[in-house]
Order: sequence, then structure tokens, then C-alpha cells
Amino acid sequence: MADPARAARLAQRIKVVVAEALRKAVKDERAEPITVTDARVTNDLQHATVYYTVFGDASAAQGARDVLEAKKGVLRREVGRNLTIRLTPTLEFVPDEIPVNASHLEELLAQAKERDAEVARLAAGAQPAGESDPYRREGESGAEGADGEGPGAGMDDADDRDDLEFDDVEERDDD
Repeated sequence: MADPARAARLAQRIKVVVAEALRKAVKDERAEPITVTDARVTNDLQHATVYYTVFGDASAAQGARDVLEAKKGVLRREVGRNLTIRLTPTLEFVPDEIPVNASHLEELLAQAKERDAEVARLAAGAQPAGESDPYRREGESGAEGADGEGPGAGMDDADDRDDLEFDDVEERDDD
């Protein structure tokens, strides 16, 4: 089992070697829009996954996928020549989804910004529900009870009786 730091260094070297090999060793115009974005190597250094993006439309992406599959042996040979390890790792090419996900997130953030602007526009002309000052003070109308004796006046007498009956219950000692 190799050191994970060594595997990370090897992955970075593989990324550079594959990018250079695509530019120099692969003689196909469909390989021109390919950009190698990342590489990962397993800890046993036997398998490498190379992530790439393609500039262009779906047909360019399909052409790049075909070129990478057809030239996998050439690229692996170049990796083996440029690395100083006993075994050359197998290469697997995977389209990188990070740019697609990033553009999707940018669209979502733009929509959220538009909605925030709309809410701010609606809030600018909004009036509070009810009175402008919802808090009542002493001496103002409506702060007194039903009979005008202040807050809490006019409470139902039945509530007072329920409290009295509950308080009058004696506790039993079952000893």
C-alpha cells in the first residue's frame, strides 16, 4: 500500500503527462478541445482516473470520448515513459461534471437574486397590517377591561371559582 501523499503527487504528474500527450502524441483534431482537469490514483498505484472537460457541443464531447477510448494505449505508454514507478497504472477517462454543476448553481443563484430583488421591491411599498403602532399604552382606548377598571378587569368569574376549588382540595396521607 502506497502513501496517500505519494498517490496524490503521482496523480498530479499523470494529469500533466496526459495533457501533454494529448497535445503532442495524439494526432487527431477531436482531441484539441479536451482539457484535463484532474486525476486520481488509487492508493495501490494500479489505477488512475483522469477527469476531463470538452469545449464545445455534444458532438465535440462524443468525439473526445471516442478519441480517448481509441488512444488509451498511446496515453498509457506516455504515462509509463514519464513516470518512475514499477507498474504503469491503467487509465480511465471520466467527463468532469464540475463545470456543468457550477453553471447550474450559477443559474440557481441568479434566480434567487431575482426573487430577492422582487421581494425587496414589494417590501418597499408595503404598509404594515393593522395600526402603525401596534403597542397600546396606559390611558389609551382599548387598554381597559370591559368595565373600565384597567387591564384584566372583567375576567369571567367562573375562572376564579375553578381556581378556588382546585386550591381547596386537601392532600391525603395514605400512610
